[in-house]
Amino acid sequence: MESLGTMVSFFSQKVREKTDLIRELSLKHSLELNGKSAGSSRPQTPAAFGLKTGVYQSVRSMVEAELKAGLVNYSYRTNSGSRTLLRLHRSLNWLKMLLKGLSEGPDSEGRYKTPGELGRDAYKVALAPHHHWMLRQAAEIVFLALPDREYFLQLVCVQKQEEATPVLRIIVHALSLVHTRTQRILEKYNMLELP
Repeated sequence: MESLGTMVSFFSQKVREKTDLIRELSLKHSLELNGKSAGSSRPQTPAAFGLKTGVYQSVRSMVEAELKAGLVNYSYRTNSGSRTLLRLHRSLNWLKMLLKGLSEGPDSEGRYKTPGELGRDAYKVALAPHHHWMLRQAAEIVFLALPDREYFLQLVCVQKQEEATPVLRIIVHALSLVHTRTQRILEKYNMLELP
């Protein structure tokens, strides 16, 4: 997303902030388990983040541990990994839908949708229902500023749409697997509408 320019970098920054928050929560949890304070100068390795051991090693274990610890609330916002993951999950759905649209051929008149149109369509489904008016308006500006289709094709290292379609379908398939697995866990614990 950062390759798409300044306008889109705002949204990629939000994604980065959310992943950083989950890492911080994981680190805090692993430090608490080891009886150390969160302010220690422990190196920030994957193990230190609890990504290989502990409750943050998987989505399911994180969700279950946070529910058990009372970190998730269904009525008001909390700073939980589960709530943050839900926001990332929605963003992943937007990206998946955008790339799926880019992988498709032209309409009946031979016209390809622009990335801005595809981004807007995906946004209306995946993210807009969860955003306030001001953010929805900002998103509209971003969609107008998205580069053309050829630029996106270069990002996946191809020159023509025919070359892009199989590459994009592989990417969309991988994103779909992650999205589906996460969706099942969030559904199981009724977390799809966390505030």
